[in-house]
Amino acid sequence: MTELLAAPRRFRALGLMSGTSMDGIDAACIVTDGHRVLERGASVTLPYDAAFRARLRSVLGGGGPVTAVERELTLLHVEAARALLAKTGPVDVVGFHGHTILHRPEQRRTWQIGEGALLARELGVPVVDGLRVADVAAGGQGAPLVPAYHAALAADLEKPLAVLNVGGVANVTYIGPDGALLAFDTGPGNALVDDWMHRRAGLPMDPEGRYAARGTVDEACLAALTAHLYFDRPPPKSLDRDDFTADAVAHLGQDDGAATLTAFTAATAARAVEHLPQRPRRWIVCGGGRRNATLMRLLAERLAPAVVEPVEAVGWDGDAVEAEAFAFLAVRSLLGLPVTFPGTTGAPSALTGGVMHAA
Repeated sequence: MTELLAAPRRFRALGLMSGTSMDGIDAACIVTDGHRVLERGASVTLPYDAAFRARLRSVLGGGGPVTAVERELTLLHVEAARALLAKTGPVDVVGFHGHTILHRPEQRRTWQIGEGALLARELGVPVVDGLRVADVAAGGQGAPLVPAYHAALAADLEKPLAVLNVGGVANVTYIGPDGALLAFDTGPGNALVDDWMHRRAGLPMDPEGRYAARGTVDEACLAALTAHLYFDRPPPKSLDRDDFTADAVAHLGQDDGAATLTAFTAATAARAVEHLPQRPRRWIVCGGGRRNATLMRLLAERLAPAVVEPVEAVGWDGDAVEAEAFAFLAVRSLLGLPVTFPGTTGAPSALTGGVMHAA
């Protein structure tokens, strides 16, 4: 490994991300020195089929056939990585998030399944995984992890700026005029709406927010949902995918339920402003939520007069940002640089993290 760590140097890194939306694996390649993003390369997405998504859902919380699903998940990551490597050629390191099935930082527990050693052996490339573990062990939230990458990407953008990632859970990265970082989970992202559509319509999501657009928000249900004490807590704070349920809207029709749950995501993201040092002038949105036209409209209404736009407006690839981030964090881990910070996870100090698996 000494030749990998010869400094300073450029690393070609591949990142792999399986998010709480459980829609598939994103793989992306970047070139970085661990501080700057020198090049952003190709990316691919490997969607999960419905059968595997059901198996993955069955192990959330740590129950069910975890070992078998973990092996299957890892081999799917091998497939995604190989598809990308066919486009990019060799890389120096792979950053592997795995898939979160349990996140309880208050108990100092976080569990991302995925076999880093198997992935390294199959790809013939060193793999860094376990990037949340050291932070949680030290008393941090272990999430969000992507803010360091957001800051690197946004180096030349006007501040204060907010980056809102709407995956299964939604989180915000605030970047101040002086570059100071603050980040936390704002509330549910797509997870509640996705689960609602799965139960009510047999769909994996509300495509482009069309069902929500047809429905009417039930204000009483929305008030009940937003009364949760989590939203008053100051950051640092983070969520597990299943910390919230759709029970409050169970009596509603399909479209009204989708509308109310979508409004819940928008309302809680906007409420995050209460915890920020300054009101951002611009909110850029990444994750699958940026494709939900109803959600984007509600965010624009609630965050006005700030500009709300998808990350493509600033030249980022909204499908690849999180995977790129894990490539970036893997390089920082190799170099012993911090991957989490007091302002992003509540860790007692800036901490490095991750476990390296040799090829």
